Parts: sequence; C-alpha cells; structure tokens
Amino acid sequence: MDYDVLIIGGGPGGLTAGLYAARGDMKTLLLEKLLPGGQAATTYWIDNYPGFPEGVSGPQLMMAMKDQAVRFGLEIGTDEAVGLQVEEDGFLVKGQDKSYSAHTVIVASGATVAKLGVPGEEKLRGKGVSYCATCDGAFFRDQELVVVGGGDAAVEEGMFLTKFAKKVHVVHRRDRLRAAKAIQERAFKNDRMDFIWNTVVEEILGDQDVEGVRLKNLKTGEISELPCKGVFIYVGNIPNSQFLKGKVDMDERGYILTDNNMTTSVNGVFACGDVRQKALRQVVTACGEGAAAAYAAQQFVEEKKGIAYK
Repeated sequence: MDYDVLIIGGGPGGLTAGLYAARGDMKTLLLEKLLPGGQAATTYWIDNYPGFPEGVSGPQLMMAMKDQAVRFGLEIGTDEAVGLQVEEDGFLVKGQDKSYSAHTVIVASGATVAKLGVPGEEKLRGKGVSYCATCDGAFFRDQELVVVGGGDAAVEEGMFLTKFAKKVHVVHRRDRLRAAKAIQERAFKNDRMDFIWNTVVEEILGDQDVEGVRLKNLKTGEISELPCKGVFIYVGNIPNSQFLKGKVDMDERGYILTDNNMTTSVNGVFACGDVRQKALRQVVTACGEGAAAAYAAQQFVEEKKGIAYK
C-alpha cells in the first residue's frame, strides 16, 4: 500500500481528518483537485467558528488548517479522484493523473454550488453570472447586483458585495430568509441591500454581458425586469459524489450515508463534511466529522495491520 489513509478533498473536513490521521502516525495523503480549503476558502467572512470572537476570513482559516496539518506530516497532492476500486488488501483510488493505493479512504469531497437552470445562466457565466462573491465581487464596483437565495451563504455574500456595489438586490422565493437571525439582523441594517420576496429569477438577460434579470412574483404572477450588471447565485449545493455512484450507499440526492463513526456501507471507507448526509453543513461540523473519520480510519488500519503482522 502507498498510504495508510487517503483523503479525497481538501475542505475543512478533509484537512481536519488529515491533521488527526497524520498526528496519529498514519502515512496520509490528501488529494485536492484545486487549492485546499474547499468552499470555505471562497467565503469572505466566517463569523461562527469557535475561537474567533471577531470572526475570521475563510481563506485565512483554511490556510491555517492546511499549515497545521502539513506540520504533522500530511502530504497534499493535486489530483481529482474519478473512481474507487476495492482491492483484496485495500483500496485503489483512481485520479485523473495516476492511481493511489491505501489501506483506508476518507471521502471529504464536499459539494458544488447548484445552478438556477434558467436561460442565460450558462451563456453569461463569467460575464456577470457568478457563484463566488469573494472571487468576483471587486469587478462590480459601483454597479447594481442581484443575489439569488435566502440562506446564510446568500445573505453573507450579499453583504460582502456591498463593499463594492452601489446596490445589492436579494431575490428570494419565500417571504422570509433562511439565514441565521444574527446574519439577518446585520443585513437588514445594511442600506445598500434590499430584499425582493416571493420571487424567482426566470431569465438572466444580456448579450455579451449581464444586463438584467427577468423576475416572476410567485404570489401575483407578475413579471418584471430588473437592470443589473451581475448575478450571484446561492441556491444550494450538489454533493461531489458522482465518482462513487454504485460504490457506496447514498440518498436520492447523492449525499453519502454513514453511521455516527463516519463509516459508509463499505468497510474501510469513511465520509465527512458536506458530501455526507446530515442536517447542518458548516465548517465546525465538517471539522468534527473529519476528526471522527480519522479516528475510525486509524482504528481500522491498526486492527488490519495487527492481524496482518502477528
């Protein structure tokens, strides 16, 4: 075996699993297709992670987690896992570049932001349509912007956009936000934000760049157009589990099913973070699950080696 533990995904769950596994003297590799940090690394400000009374930026927190895990010996490789094969003595993870063998695997591949699926979205992606305020907000200085969604991410990223935009219009299909109360209170006090309730985006308008959105009021059926230069979409997530389809048990949406020890339906394969079926998807829950998955993985490896080398 190349490794004791192989972790797929470099978000907070994967990095915490890497920290615990490496610190437990497991030879551990973390595979991440981009830069470590996951969605948390593109979050401007995290206000509810314990130990930071004033909050902390997502990139700063994720970089600190990565550095801490590497200090204990975690190896980080850049590759995308595309398949998992059960071998007689362990597992073979197939990457885009090469394959990796390990005694046990922790899946921490996270989730990807969902799309609206409306006309104009794909055509204008990168031309005003964005899924990352931290990445693209600075391009829209003094412009009118639309944020679609009503959860924590939509409202927090909308507030971040007010640093640059003249006005941020939050379009939400319900008559109240789903975001945490503390986040709502700050948003309602922000005079650069307004809220368009009971409304959905039916089309994103523009030829070469975003010029506006076509809206539909779900209560009245009224159709209207709102001029804007950017549309930021936060309407949920899709688990990055497609490469495991048919390999481990999942729910109907593709979230991996585990027990309380993060064990999947395949003995020796564990899952943590946003790819796992659960009620709350936050950095702090991903970290706790990453620690639990690493502990279970270490027990699995040590028991396996103890049997193998008696």
